[in-house]
Amino acid sequence: MFSGLRGRFLLIGGVILVCLWALFGPMLTGDEDSTPLKLGLDLQGGTHLVLEVSDPDGAMTTEARADAADRALEIIRNRIDQFGVQEPSIQKVGVDRIIVELAGIQDVGRAKTIIQQTAFLEFKIVQDGQDFRERLEEIDSVIVAAVGVEALSEEALTPAGQSIEQILQQDSAGAAEVAEQPKYRPLTRLLLASGEDGVFLVEEPHYETVLGYLALAEVQARIPSNNDLVWGADTRGVAGKLYRPLYVLDAEALITGDYLSDASATRDQLYNQPVVLFQMTRQGGRIFERGTSRHVGDRMAITLDGKVQGNPPVIRETIGARGQIDLGTGSSLVEAQDLALVLRAGALPVPLEIIEERTVGPSLGQDSVDQGKVAGLIGVVLVVVIMLWYYRLAGALAVLGLVVYVLIVLGGLAGLQATLTLPGIAGLILSVGMAVDANVLIFERIREEVAAGKTPRTAVDTGFQQALSAIIDSNLTTLITAVILYQFGTGPVKGFAVTLSIGIVASFFSAVFVTRTLMLAWMETRSPSAQLSI
Repeated sequence: MFSGLRGRFLLIGGVILVCLWALFGPMLTGDEDSTPLKLGLDLQGGTHLVLEVSDPDGAMTTEARADAADRALEIIRNRIDQFGVQEPSIQKVGVDRIIVELAGIQDVGRAKTIIQQTAFLEFKIVQDGQDFRERLEEIDSVIVAAVGVEALSEEALTPAGQSIEQILQQDSAGAAEVAEQPKYRPLTRLLLASGEDGVFLVEEPHYETVLGYLALAEVQARIPSNNDLVWGADTRGVAGKLYRPLYVLDAEALITGDYLSDASATRDQLYNQPVVLFQMTRQGGRIFERGTSRHVGDRMAITLDGKVQGNPPVIRETIGARGQIDLGTGSSLVEAQDLALVLRAGALPVPLEIIEERTVGPSLGQDSVDQGKVAGLIGVVLVVVIMLWYYRLAGALAVLGLVVYVLIVLGGLAGLQATLTLPGIAGLILSVGMAVDANVLIFERIREEVAAGKTPRTAVDTGFQQALSAIIDSNLTTLITAVILYQFGTGPVKGFAVTLSIGIVASFFSAVFVTRTLMLAWMETRSPSAQLSI
């Protein structure tokens, strides 16, 4: 079919149409992502993060850290894919480090939260808190002994048992004087009754203090073993003051997020608040159903990474495989979507710490693009001038083949959704010169045949046949090198390898097929006795 000129031109035209569609098709169809070529981190800006497995106590072995990094790598990749970043670079480096490169990212803080969030989900029952309340005086004594501070006198303390409303009516000057005292303020006075069973409130200025007290090993030993103290993710506003809720939960969870199969964000139709709808696996649905059937009428807290999400609802009836997570007042739909995203991707096996963060500005990328355009234009002009001067008409045909070559390279990058990086631009500019290398081999062989007295048609056929083996050998060895670079290289090196590989294929097609077709078409328009200008 392709031995005749008609078939050859049909194939070339088809290739050109496919490349044009790959380049400009998205814009014609109204696709939101209508950029013909995706640019890498070094060209359009973005964020470069280096994450490391967090092991502050040094308890993990090297094998455990490596295994945790491997599992975290897949989870991060799933999260980023659902986040919608085009062509991210996510790879493991060393034993326990992960490099994440996000090109064109707008909200860096949101991306970091999605990547770092452990997303460990638990469903726990809220207790009445009576056992913990009865231990508070003992815990206060332990704190005084452990920290070595003196307790405030009874006269300086707020009377026990007061409600929040009564406390807010205290003289502000007196309250400030008490707050400045460098003495221990007991938990019996810092943990205020909220009016709800199993929920204490702590004024926001005292939150860090209470958090530190409860973290003491001596205090942890006094907390009832069936209690789990968990802070709320959001603060509560009461009469102009902010309070942090502390929940007393069952130590054992009804079920964890390991049984979660799907999650999606939406708005509650009744209160117009963002919620996350979740779906359990079949086994998880049975476990959840058995657990909630024993606690109908109790409140159930949903904890994510050790924080209670929203206000724990009352279990009105048995819950099966489906349910929802209320994010609370003030949350946005974007936050609900991010939570659903990390829940779908799964929980990280261990926390990850950002040890390096680097931001590449888009202005630097634009400078690189502009310089690459100038360099590419200069290179193309020089190649065209040299080919026209040295090979005359045959050089003009090679230049037309070079146009097809460039179109194939750009269309190939767009069609494969490859990312064009700064090294990729270098590879493209380099391959422009390499593209005419095959033409040089062919034209020199044709010159030898013409000098031997053969007709133009015979000289062209013989020249292409004699040069074909050398062209295949040179392109094949270069292609093998490009494959090795792609396999073992990192982001920028891979960009160079992809561009080089596509350029090699395009070069072979343009030199061996396109240029020969143009030469055959030219000879069809000339008389058999016409001389070949080469």
